[in-house]
Amino acid sequence: MPNKVIAKVIVNPAAGCGASAKHWPHIKRQLEKLGIKYDVVFTERIGHAIELAREAAKGHYNYIVAVGGDGTINEVVNGLLAVPGHNVALGVVNTGTGSDFVRSLGIPRDPDRACHHLLSDKRIKVDVGVIEWGINGTAGRRYFVNAAGVGFDAEATETRRNLPRIFRGPVSYVVGVFKTLVAYRNKRINIKLDETDERHKKVLSVIVANGKYFGGGMKVAPAAELGDQLFEVLTIGDIGKFELVQAFPRVYKGTHITHPKVKVERASKVDLSSIERLLLQADGEIIGEGAFRFSLLPGALSVIV
Repeated sequence: MPNKVIAKVIVNPAAGCGASAKHWPHIKRQLEKLGIKYDVVFTERIGHAIELAREAAKGHYNYIVAVGGDGTINEVVNGLLAVPGHNVALGVVNTGTGSDFVRSLGIPRDPDRACHHLLSDKRIKVDVGVIEWGINGTAGRRYFVNAAGVGFDAEATETRRNLPRIFRGPVSYVVGVFKTLVAYRNKRINIKLDETDERHKKVLSVIVANGKYFGGGMKVAPAAELGDQLFEVLTIGDIGKFELVQAFPRVYKGTHITHPKVKVERASKVDLSSIERLLLQADGEIIGEGAFRFSLLPGALSVIV
């Protein structure tokens, strides 16, 4: 292994409800044991990993390692793609609660095994989703790698983030779902696929998936591929609360897609809007509310696997 620094490690100590900070000393020893030469920085606030990754992408690193969860990965990717023509690969050491992107990639969720994977010469090209929106006359743009959604799933994400700290890990996703269910009302949403197929439907949720997994291990889009240049668009129709509770366990096996009120389509462009409040989450992070357009950057991200 050459002596030069080859990796920038970005650690989110708050990821996994603080589990990341607890794991870091062991991860540090493992990286050193493996002979990986690196610099390390720690995030201090929401959005900080975007800034740190953007600066690192301008340097001479071979790869950037995100130590955290899906939200940390999302920020690091947004920083990387802010630098045109960057030639930096992404490595991931998962310490988060959801672990959905690494599930879709097949990267080990165990930090020890993930550290060993950083020595791999194998890289895969992953499509990156682009979200564009206008809120109160202000245009916005954000990248995502795994999945985004509006409606029930976004509001459940918002609820989960406000739960007491005793609800950690995958259980927080389930609690968020059932707590949101109490007051949620299905929404009328305008859905347009590939700029031609437009419909107005009352739905529970619309999920735009790049990867298979979502919400802490739910196999929401079983046929999704990270590099096929298409989204899997999952529309969950006007399903009632009792019906949803009955069907909910099926999402962990991916068998929900056979439900008569679930429709799965493929598209490279998706437009979603509503006259009602339309909240959006992407990679488990609340992005905002408004009308949204989704598109793809084919093979824009190189990931160590």
